[in-house]
Amino acid sequence: MPSLRQTRLATGLVLFTYVTLHFANHALGNISVEAMEDGVVIQKLIWRSPPGTAILYLSLLTHMSLGFWALFARRRLRWTRLEATQLALGLSIPFLLADHLIGSRLSFSLFGLDKGYAEELLKFWVRSPVSGALQAAALLIVWIHGCLGIHFWLRLKPFYPRVADLLLSIAVLLPALALLGFYQGGKQTLKSVQDPAWLAVHASAERIGTEAQNAVLVDDRTGTLVVLAAALAATLLARSFRRWREHRVGSISLTYPDRTIRAPRGFSVLEASLINNIPHAHVCGGRGRCSTCRVRVLSDISALPAPSAEEQAVLERVHAEPGVRLACQLRPTADIAFVPMLSPHATTVDAYRTGSAYSGVERYVVIMFVDMRGSSRMAEGRLPFDTVFVINQFLNAVSGAVLSAGGEPNQILGDGLLALFGMGARPEAGCRQAIVACAAIAARVETLNSALAYALLEPIRFGIGIHAGITIAGNIGYERHAQFTVIGDAVNVAARPEEMTKAFGCEVVMSEEVYERAGFGPDDLPAHDVDPRGRDARMKARSVARAADLAALLDAQTPAAS
Repeated sequence: MPSLRQTRLATGLVLFTYVTLHFANHALGNISVEAMEDGVVIQKLIWRSPPGTAILYLSLLTHMSLGFWALFARRRLRWTRLEATQLALGLSIPFLLADHLIGSRLSFSLFGLDKGYAEELLKFWVRSPVSGALQAAALLIVWIHGCLGIHFWLRLKPFYPRVADLLLSIAVLLPALALLGFYQGGKQTLKSVQDPAWLAVHASAERIGTEAQNAVLVDDRTGTLVVLAAALAATLLARSFRRWREHRVGSISLTYPDRTIRAPRGFSVLEASLINNIPHAHVCGGRGRCSTCRVRVLSDISALPAPSAEEQAVLERVHAEPGVRLACQLRPTADIAFVPMLSPHATTVDAYRTGSAYSGVERYVVIMFVDMRGSSRMAEGRLPFDTVFVINQFLNAVSGAVLSAGGEPNQILGDGLLALFGMGARPEAGCRQAIVACAAIAARVETLNSALAYALLEPIRFGIGIHAGITIAGNIGYERHAQFTVIGDAVNVAARPEEMTKAFGCEVVMSEEVYERAGFGPDDLPAHDVDPRGRDARMKARSVARAADLAALLDAQTPAAS
């Protein structure tokens, strides 16, 4: 069964489709009123057919009712500028469109008055220019409200940044053409009213209704406005009653890592955070779509309300572990302790990230440290810009080689780089990727040396250290500066082989772990006993004089490895 959010989205898309076709028809006014009349024939085939009428009216009533429900359900009347704009415009739309809907759709249903563009333009430009101005304003309000809804829906989709500019262009161009068509059609109508024959046809009672019929429509409009105002007032009164009742039934405590607050029972964790001015990530605005507000519950999870189907779907999408809930959906009924899992400054990028790796998980990773040799000596006698330029070119070459081999540049360490391999592959494959990257680094640095030969006193040299093991992977850092990386003993050990390249006078030193998993033979590379820092036992490592030689050696081992 569709959730309320899905129902509101579906009905909103139906209404937005109707408005888009309506705007396209208005744009035909830039050609002529006759073109507008021809276009409306297609509109009538769609929206005045029994299925079209039923879908349109049902979507209108449902979407409007869910709008009132959303206003009631929200505990705090604090929104972002875009959310506040969408709400204010959405609440004003029924009042602004009541006159037009009753004058066109209801007049046809009650009296068979089949008004076309000529009759509507006659009303808006001759008989009631004020209504025309309100209609033009209503067009813009409806369109902006719909576009904001589309934006809130699509902004969490990975493809949205690529099409956002195109959609924005359409969102600006279509209403501009529609309003221009409305204006051009009005100008043509002002000329047409000078023709008695035209007036006799389009201002007749058969087209615009008798005085009695119009009086009935005015009464219906008044009644509709009263009902809408009563519905809005009832929603606000219901909010006030709920607030009074929640304060009477008491409050619960919510314990954060650094503070404890009290909130009325029935508030969601996110609402409690925001009302108490505690920053809490909620990229989707608390709609239960982005998962950036998720928290890890530290207290008894059996006392919590079960997640709704909508919340459960989001939790499954991010592979959430037991005890992880969405703060915007969790409404605890008893005291609760928890810790937010993302920075309060999380963005849509964090919403795209799924999986537990970003919140902390043990993972086997191949770690590579690459260091540029002699960068301090190179900086002597050079302009700062020249030094930074050469280092950046080196890092670009190394990063490109890592990516081409299937690795991932993770951190820039001054004039060096930390890269990770095997994040989504078997350990053997990750180790071989790292070996391939070594040969690729050598090739790209050689190309770079040739390109910068005019500016370098000596070729750029480098050292590479590789190790693999179990690490802790996750987003590590402070608030908006958090970055996905790995920590642990394997990372500390990986830094030692890179340092040993200086002592051995070679370009690559890899641990025995990487050497064996990559598929090399027992005597393919020289062996060394090295002293890893922070460990009592010594470790075995293999050295490679020239990283470029690894390409041929790896090719020779491919049949055996396979």
